[in-house]
Amino acid sequence: MIYLDYNATTPIAKEVAESMMPFVLEDFGNPSSAHPMGKKAKEALEKARDRIAALLGCEGKEIIFTSGGTESNNMVLKSLAWTMRNKGRHIITTKIEHPAIINTALFLMETGLDVTFIPVDQYGQVDPDEVRKAIRKDTVLITVMHANNETGTIQPISDIGAIAREYGILFHTDAAQAVGKIETKVDDLGVDFLTIAGHKLYAPKGVGALYIREGIEIEPFMHGGGQEMGLRSGTENVILNVALGTACELVQGTLFTEIPRMKTLRDGLSDHIASAVPEAVVHGHPEQRLPNTLFISFPGMIGEELLNAMPEVCASTGSACHDQSVSLSHVLASMGVKKEVGMGAIRLSLGRPTKEDEVDQAAQLLINAVKAAMQP
Repeated sequence: MIYLDYNATTPIAKEVAESMMPFVLEDFGNPSSAHPMGKKAKEALEKARDRIAALLGCEGKEIIFTSGGTESNNMVLKSLAWTMRNKGRHIITTKIEHPAIINTALFLMETGLDVTFIPVDQYGQVDPDEVRKAIRKDTVLITVMHANNETGTIQPISDIGAIAREYGILFHTDAAQAVGKIETKVDDLGVDFLTIAGHKLYAPKGVGALYIREGIEIEPFMHGGGQEMGLRSGTENVILNVALGTACELVQGTLFTEIPRMKTLRDGLSDHIASAVPEAVVHGHPEQRLPNTLFISFPGMIGEELLNAMPEVCASTGSACHDQSVSLSHVLASMGVKKEVGMGAIRLSLGRPTKEDEVDQAAQLLINAVKAAMQP
């Protein structure tokens, strides 16, 4: 099997798995307990928090552990909507967000909030001026994803952050696809909130984190014993949180060597396919795109059928959250891609274990599947 679906999920890195084991087998103390085993668990928890903070360029006290990207996104939107209910009832987001943002925004609209969904251009990128035009006196939050999970297009987050600061509006970015693939320093981005999903960067599923800039107060997302700075009560999952901390530390050591390697492999994959199938269409920004992501369409075909024709390759027809659907991706629809083009889309996403020979084999298998589908 050739795995090229790293934007859907990543394997657990060996070092990450090893870091978990002491807390699986021996160090099972509750971090809230005052005895030595509890203190050991607490120390591990805080060390993990500091490792995540180091990757983002912030303080450990600004990191809240969650169950993943979906919870982190829900926490920002729902908790902030409640906190700011007497100050404003308007949120700005985009048409290409992950369902964890879009569906949460739609829910908030049912409770009386107004939500503006900003359009994107043909490359799937937001124009910061469109964000500025959407701002109202009652706007309390802007949320724009850092990098799109389907196209890989990177948004001008720092430019939007500057606009948010100019108007005194809180700014969140869902960086689930960006963290671990490109640099994500919160001060450079100008964000007040940032979402991390562990299984996108070689940590287990079911763990994530949320950066909340110091000094910002929001209503607790979960009430109880007051863990996680009082914002997310419940006994912390030391095993998974330690794993996430280790994964973030690994990223710091590999990020700047992996970025050019990923880009070289991705561009080679793209060129190989384009040379054999010149009518193929690459979606996403030509430059401002995740180095590991190739979202490519074969006009007149069905992406799912092409994947079925090459079972040796694990890939996706778009976001894994709605991969079983044969309807046009909401991201491609927002970009103005015609249905007869977008229905033939396949997302190939590379990861740290990906080797050049795997990329070459996958390219040839895809080319063969496309040419077979062209036969009458």
